[in-house]
Amino acid sequence: MRAFSKTIAFMMSLWLLCTATALAQTVKVGIAAEPYPPFASSDASGKWGGWEIEFMEALCAEAKIDCVLTPVAWDGIIPALTTGKIDIIAASMSITEDRKKLIDFSEPYYRSPVRIVGPKNRQMEATAAGLKGLVLGVQAATTHEDYVHKHFADSVAEIKIYQTQDEAQQDLVSGRIDALQAEAIGLDAFLESEPGSCCEFKGDVPDDPDLLGEGAGLGLRKGDDALREKLNAAIKAIRANGKYKKITDRYFSFDIYGQ
Repeated sequence: MRAFSKTIAFMMSLWLLCTATALAQTVKVGIAAEPYPPFASSDASGKWGGWEIEFMEALCAEAKIDCVLTPVAWDGIIPALTTGKIDIIAASMSITEDRKKLIDFSEPYYRSPVRIVGPKNRQMEATAAGLKGLVLGVQAATTHEDYVHKHFADSVAEIKIYQTQDEAQQDLVSGRIDALQAEAIGLDAFLESEPGSCCEFKGDVPDDPDLLGEGAGLGLRKGDDALREKLNAAIKAIRANGKYKKITDRYFSFDIYGQ
């Protein structure tokens, strides 16, 4: 009996050690290296901040995992995940059928309408007919790039592709493009800025769930089910305990979670 008890005690000690090691495991959270305010951007010292950064800090604390922010170029962020350079994508990535063929996703953690923005003194609508003959800007390697090529390519004069949202917004302000498509939440911060005072929302684009997706989700490697379940539980928990709302209220005047 004594020998059996010692065996049980040893196994329990080993289990506790393994559990502690698992909790201390570093999880690399991939964020887009390009700024995307108010979700994520870095200051002059290189420190990252924004809604998505604070959201991930709260989520990792709730899930009891040690998360390290790892900036990655947006157009290489899925390969970085699948090759193991990062473990989670937290970069406002829309959940789409095409992406689900490559990676898994958490439950959506926010949703945003997709809108067209343009100069206040320019008449246009967020439709193929309403954008006819205009130069339309969009960020590369996004669902928006796929959308404009599918729905607006035959009507606009030109589709200009940008590596970052900031570059597209700068060209809109300077008049090098006539309109820009992106998520309403991201564009809202631009319109409230001094440079963005030139412009306004022109309307929501017609929905296309196959391209625009189900909302933003955390990207995960195929089969990483334990981490996905842990993150889903943490999303639910910070929604329930008020941490999600507290963070969101610092950046937005409305609920970005959606239905």
